[in-house]
Amino acid sequence: MKSILILAITAVTSMASAQSIQPTVNVTGEGKVIAVPDEVTIRMGVQTEGKDAKTVKAENDTSVDKVLDYLLKMNIPQNQVQTEYVNLNKNYDYNTKTYNYRASQTISVKLKDLSTYDKIMAGLVSSGINTINGVEFSSSKMEAYEAEARKKAVANAKEKATEYAGVLGQSIGKAVAISELGTSAPQPQPMYKVAMAESADATQRTLAPGELTITSKIQVSFMLLE
Repeated sequence: MKSILILAITAVTSMASAQSIQPTVNVTGEGKVIAVPDEVTIRMGVQTEGKDAKTVKAENDTSVDKVLDYLLKMNIPQNQVQTEYVNLNKNYDYNTKTYNYRASQTISVKLKDLSTYDKIMAGLVSSGINTINGVEFSSSKMEAYEAEARKKAVANAKEKATEYAGVLGQSIGKAVAISELGTSAPQPQPMYKVAMAESADATQRTLAPGELTITSKIQVSFMLLE
């Protein structure tokens, strides 16, 4: 008798649970915002080679010091200039059967005015940089653009859910779950060249920043109504 009572209670509980499950429609929304970059970070370096480690390192330090002095004269704030790494390597030349040394330092500088890029770059080359590792574009309004992209993603998710439910002759209710799948801003492919010191022209345009596409993806679950 006790076993029958337990089975009956379990059955009632299972039925109640099934009836309490709310049907939902789950969709992924995507929002995109196009922005024009207004900042650029240049990653550059100085490499020096020679037979004596101490001399090579000293020459490299001197060249880097000239580069940093130039940036200071151009009123680039110190918090926009950063040394990323310093290396000193010993290499063996199999042709001459001798060792040589290579010292290198990499520096990144962030310019918050793209119109100064060509002038600054020409000056950096004159100051002593001999490697460019790339440029990275960004926007001073990135947080606002990301927020706008997220709002568009939510609106897109609601639009999709409404369409899906409409085909079934149903409608959607309130959102019961929201999950952010991430926000990204892939870098545009830059078109740039470095004018060497002897032929540098500060009026020459050597950088095409293109556009930034900020994308946000959000997953939303809406109640599905009859």
